[in-house]
Amino acid sequence: MNTSTSTPSFDERAKLWDADPMKTARAQAVADAILANVRPTEGMRGFEYGCGTGLLSFCLQEHLQHITLADSSTGMLEVLREKIAATGCKNMASVQLDLTTDPLPDERFDITYSLMTFHHIPGTDAILRDLHALLAPSGYLCIADLDSEDGSFHSYEFHGHKGFDRDDLARRAGAAGFRNIRFSTVFTIRKGSPEREYPVFLMIAEKN
Repeated sequence: MNTSTSTPSFDERAKLWDADPMKTARAQAVADAILANVRPTEGMRGFEYGCGTGLLSFCLQEHLQHITLADSSTGMLEVLREKIAATGCKNMASVQLDLTTDPLPDERFDITYSLMTFHHIPGTDAILRDLHALLAPSGYLCIADLDSEDGSFHSYEFHGHKGFDRDDLARRAGAAGFRNIRFSTVFTIRKGSPEREYPVFLMIAEKN
């Protein structure tokens, strides 16, 4: 048995990522909540940051004119590209991108979104400013992530955020230039022994 407490590589986990029914159910629940609140209009262009294998974007694909999917993991992007090719999807394109080190893309989008990505990013304020800059006027930001937890969510040594306090994240989003910030609980992850519940929120905000 592997007793290492080091962070597992997303490259190594990519091939089996979609095999977890919880992950697919979570992506669908988040997509349903986004669609219920944003109601995409014809011609909207989307940007998913930290896309992994694209589970969330595949749920939104038919509602958006085009989606750019960005991730820093080579392994995740390889699986994503295989899925795009296998499905013949014409309105999705992948890009290897790490906004903590790479420059912003030139393109602007009508909606940017992420699922379980923010708690891995050290600089919350900086990523909020970057995603604000990537939005066209009156664009939407949709962030799904963990509510504040005690650190038990990750079974390995983890140095990211232990979830987020909603009021604090709303304040940070407002400082980054967002308005009409609202939250809802859209999914609950159940894991561990004994089993524990970890709520997943969806924050929706609009660009000023």
